[in-house]
Amino acid sequence: MKTNCILLALGLALVSCNTNKKPKEEASDTIQQKSAEHAEMPAAVDTTIIKAGQEVYFVNLKDGETVKNPVKVEMGVKGMTVEPLGAKNPDKGHHHIIIDGSFIPAGQVVPADSTHIHFGKGQTETELTLTPGKHSLTLQFADGMHTSYGVRMSKTITVDVSSEMVKK
Repeated sequence: MKTNCILLALGLALVSCNTNKKPKEEASDTIQQKSAEHAEMPAAVDTTIIKAGQEVYFVNLKDGETVKNPVKVEMGVKGMTVEPLGAKNPDKGHHHIIIDGSFIPAGQVVPADSTHIHFGKGQTETELTLTPGKHSLTLQFADGMHTSYGVRMSKTITVDVSSEMVKK
């Protein structure tokens, strides 16, 4: 009886020690297997990498400028190509203007609403009608799926909109 109890205790001790190692080994194998699976998949285009010299800018507006409605906005980009929405292509995308808001963090989709204006057809100019007073305008470049390139592909300026209208 005493021998059976000792054998049972030793058996339980060995089993409990062994079970801690097995899941770690299995987890390690699973991680290696998943890494190998991902290595075989085609790499997605990383549209958040910004190279030196790539930037967006307002062609015709300066920070602090006083403007009249409708506000003509010309959008420029250096080091990337403007293209209509559609696919994620490296170094390509289209403009967005954010009224009274900040840049969209890299990798996040630019919302579509009255203050986040999309130019998915590849437009590089527009006219905005803004209430008189100070407004911030943020130019944001994003890929063909509206995924933001982040702060490095954005430019924010402030304009003071006069109550006068542009005479046509």
